[in-house]
Amino acid sequence: MATETAKSDAGTGGGVSVIRRVLLDNGALSALVVLVVAMSLLSGDFLTTQNLLNVGVQAAVTAILAFGVTFVIVSAGIDLSVGSVAALSATVLAWSATSAGVPVVLAVVLAVLTGIACGFVNGALVSYGKLPPFIATLAMLSIARGLSLVISQGSPIAFPDSVSVLGDTLGGWLPVPVLVMIAMGLVTALILGRTFIGRSMYAIGGNEEAARLSGLRVKRQKIVIYALSGLFAAVAGIVLASRLVSAQPQAAQGYELDAIAAVVIGGASLAGGVGKASGTLIGALILAVLRNGLNLLSVSAFWQQVVIGVVIALAVLLDTLRRKAGSGAASAAGTAPGAPGAGRRGALKLAGAALCVALVVGAVSFFNSGSSGGTTKVGMSLSTLNNPFFVQMKEGAQAEAEKAGIDLTVTDAQNDASQQANQLQNFTSSGVSSIIVNPVDSDAVGPGVRSANKADIPVIAADRGVNKAETATLVASDNVAGGKLAADALADKLGGKGSIVILQGTAGTSASRERGAGFAEGLKAYPDIKVVAKQPADFDRTKGLDVMTNLIQSHPGVTGVFAENDEMALGAAKALGSKAGKSVSVVGFDGTPDGLKAVEAGTLYASVAQQPSELGKIAVRNAVKAAKDEKDEKVESTVKVPVKVVTRENVADFS
Repeated sequence: MATETAKSDAGTGGGVSVIRRVLLDNGALSALVVLVVAMSLLSGDFLTTQNLLNVGVQAAVTAILAFGVTFVIVSAGIDLSVGSVAALSATVLAWSATSAGVPVVLAVVLAVLTGIACGFVNGALVSYGKLPPFIATLAMLSIARGLSLVISQGSPIAFPDSVSVLGDTLGGWLPVPVLVMIAMGLVTALILGRTFIGRSMYAIGGNEEAARLSGLRVKRQKIVIYALSGLFAAVAGIVLASRLVSAQPQAAQGYELDAIAAVVIGGASLAGGVGKASGTLIGALILAVLRNGLNLLSVSAFWQQVVIGVVIALAVLLDTLRRKAGSGAASAAGTAPGAPGAGRRGALKLAGAALCVALVVGAVSFFNSGSSGGTTKVGMSLSTLNNPFFVQMKEGAQAEAEKAGIDLTVTDAQNDASQQANQLQNFTSSGVSSIIVNPVDSDAVGPGVRSANKADIPVIAADRGVNKAETATLVASDNVAGGKLAADALADKLGGKGSIVILQGTAGTSASRERGAGFAEGLKAYPDIKVVAKQPADFDRTKGLDVMTNLIQSHPGVTGVFAENDEMALGAAKALGSKAGKSVSVVGFDGTPDGLKAVEAGTLYASVAQQPSELGKIAVRNAVKAAKDEKDEKVESTVKVPVKVVTRENVADFS
């Protein structure tokens, strides 16, 4: 009996020891467990089947990219081009299957070959061109993104329906992207653990010279390694485009950083020789859990970036502490692995790091929530908060929400259609009463809005419409009409003749397309006004300054500038210096506070004011009406917020 009891106790203790050892030996897994527990305690919506599937879908693209990057990092390299290669591969597929009329199967093959070719070039530049991996892949980042824009002409391309199933679900509940992620993860594990090229990666990463002296053809192996990374990037791009039902030329921007972060969080070393598929998957899941959970907790879009950075640092720190604890325990007398002292110290470090993670997430969600404390919950996804126009829209929406006593959560899609799709998923699974969406792209937002339609959640489109999905109403300014007003205002100032340049917004966005189309239409009435140059400046003031500085050199006689937003107009005015408002007339768009100040000062001749704050207020009012389904107060299908040309004569009415 005594012997049996002892065995039983040993068995129980052994089980606890195994769990503790698994957590201590896997810092990333420990961080993921802590995050899941923390999010579950902080949000009742987190630990549901639908939301966990959302997390899987949102991790899929990053994980697939990261699996490919794992090969490169294990071999002591780096690949900064995977996001751009993913966008290029998806664009090639969509363009081939639509514009070029290539059979879909062949188009898919071309897309995959495009990714492999980009990786092959990276490998050749590193191996035979002797370029540092950072420089070689940085160059490919620019080349692939540029080719994507050239092929698509800056506009999204509809994705073939037969391929779009990769972004759908099986049986109405099992997401295909998750299945693709798992399949690619198994392939990665197989390559790393069971193939010659996999063993070569570890050998090259551990000591490249020793690997060469051992008979490995290091240069050829590196080409294969980077080609594999390109292949995985192509698969990720196809999955991403399938989710959005369109190939976005600007898709996956910054995803290379997420992929590298996922690999490093998963325990790989940037020095090479260390890394595994399971760790990379855990790293990608950590990033997805963070973004999903912070959305559900209504954490401010600005604070989300802070939290994600802090938790990434803590996750890697936890892994570093675990490694040091293991090596120190193994070398110290009387504290060999498994000894009580070593175990306690390791457990204390694990608990300390876990507590830090939980405190960061909990504190930020408590003190910086975007809610207003009401009973009606409304989610609002803005295309970007890196633009004064949308900041004003948010402020107007928040003021109206506070006045109405509703709970408003505002998220920032950072001009990323995929991230916006994730945010709409999170809103839908958390059961908000209604959703306001300011689309990054009108086509790409369709699947997310259709999911909300299925859940009977009304959707309000703000500033830009939604294609191929139902919205309760569209609250927007007329960008096309505004473009025409801008053309009339500039032509009137120039006396109907002159040379002008146009600063365009971010390629592929509906706002840029519509404002540009309206301006071009309005300019047809003035044949003596010549457009001497059109250049994109991405709605950014700094880029507007740089682009205008360059254009002045090649077109010194320019007499007018139309910028598709005030930020670019202000940058152009800065580049023009004393010419702005005197020999060169600058017209902007949006009517932002800085833009109106410049109009008042005479630096800008005019700005087409959209009243973004009012737009945000009206969007919230309609969201509340749609949520309550008020029969006595009908929600209009379209609500137009008037646009007006603001000049020095009437700027006081707007300021």
